[in-house]
Formats: sequence, structure tokens, C-alpha cells
Amino acid sequence: MTSKFFFPLMIFLLGFSSCGEDSETPTAQAPSTSINKIMPLGASRVEGARPVFESYRFELWKSLLDGGFTFDYIGTIDDEASYPTFSSQTFDDDHEGRGGWTSGQILSEISTWLTQTGSPDIVLFSSPGGNDALNRQPYEEAVANVNAIIDIIQDKNPNVTIIIEQPAPARSDVMTPALTKYFNDMYQEVVKIAAAQSTSTSTVLPVDMATGFNDSFLADNVHYNEAGAKFIADRYYEVLRNRLQQ
Repeated sequence: MTSKFFFPLMIFLLGFSSCGEDSETPTAQAPSTSINKIMPLGASRVEGARPVFESYRFELWKSLLDGGFTFDYIGTIDDEASYPTFSSQTFDDDHEGRGGWTSGQILSEISTWLTQTGSPDIVLFSSPGGNDALNRQPYEEAVANVNAIIDIIQDKNPNVTIIIEQPAPARSDVMTPALTKYFNDMYQEVVKIAAAQSTSTSTVLPVDMATGFNDSFLADNVHYNEAGAKFIADRYYEVLRNRLQQ
């Protein structure tokens, strides 16, 4: 029997998995020496696919430059999109976003990525477990994977700051009751994860991407348009500006 959840799920899944395969080829780089090494971590909402849909990374990069901060995005991925210069600088497009990846897939590779890039000072952990919901994997498994990812990051750098999203929803007409429950549960869970995983030297901070987010911020079922990318970037910036070293 066909599930009532199947067709909206497939539309939603295609949205999260639409980024090109070529962008997932790791790039060998020397470890960054910046005083603020920032790793954008997650799936397609991190990766972006200009001009079809946007990542928050470019808008956040511009805001951080305007704020006068010294920083470096790090990651094994360079996207192939074209970005305009800003303040006479070329966009730093390093990241760790992979379209369609689940928390389990990220968990299986995060240690390798951290070895290749060097440990970040700050991790921006986007939409935790979003693709797990789309693949109908157990919620408890996604939560366990998210905690395990944080454990590995903290093991690599006991002083790391991790900013983890309370994720923005998809477009309202694809938010089935099952997906709505998942996103609402994760919204609450992220606060618990942040409290439990914070240590005396490593702070885990939730950032609310859901409140105030609406369909006008989406380019398709799940991905950001320019306004949505700016909304997400602004939420990150409000946390980062008090955390970055000067």
C-alpha cells in the first residue's frame, strides 16, 4: 500500500539532494592559520546551488567582512558557483556541505574532514538530521548521530564553539504531519543537545532558524532564495559577532 507520506517525501527529498556530484570532490588544502576558522557543516542548505538556490554562506561572509572580522571558512569542498566580489575581495567558498547527506553519513566522514582541514574554531551545524527525516530513519538514531558528531569535533578541538541550528521548516504545503512533528521535536532537541554537550571550554549554542521563517524565503520546497539566505545568515551573525576573536 502506498504511504500518504510518500509523495510529499519524494518532492522534499529531491529538493535536499539536488546539488551536483562534482562539488563533493574533496580539495587538498593547507590547514588555515586564521584566528577564526569557521566550518560550515551540513547538507544542501550549506552547499547551495547558485543560481537555482542559495546557501547562507555568501551573505554571512559579506556581513562578517562588513563587521571588520578576520576569519576563514574551512572545508574540503569548493563549490563551482559564480559569486561577485565584495569589498574588493573574492568569496571564500570552502565548506563542508553535501546535498542529500544524512547525519549518519556526516558522522562517518567528519573525522577525516577535520584531519584534512585542521580543527575549526567554530562550526556552523546546519539543519541537523534533516535528511534523516526524509529517509524515514529513526529520530532517536538522528539525535544519537548529531551528538556523536559533536563529540568528534570536540575531541579534535576541546575549545571549539559549535553553533547548531534549530532548523527552518520546508515550504508549508510539503510539511506533512510527520515532517512537522520531526522538525518540532528537533527544534526542542537542539536546545537539550546544546546544554548537554557544552563543556567548560567548548560552548554549544542553539540558533533559532525557525521562528519568523516563512515560504517567501524559499526558492523551492526546502532551499533558500536570496532573502532566505540573508535571514539565516543574519541569525548566525548575531551569535558569531560576540564569539569571534578580534
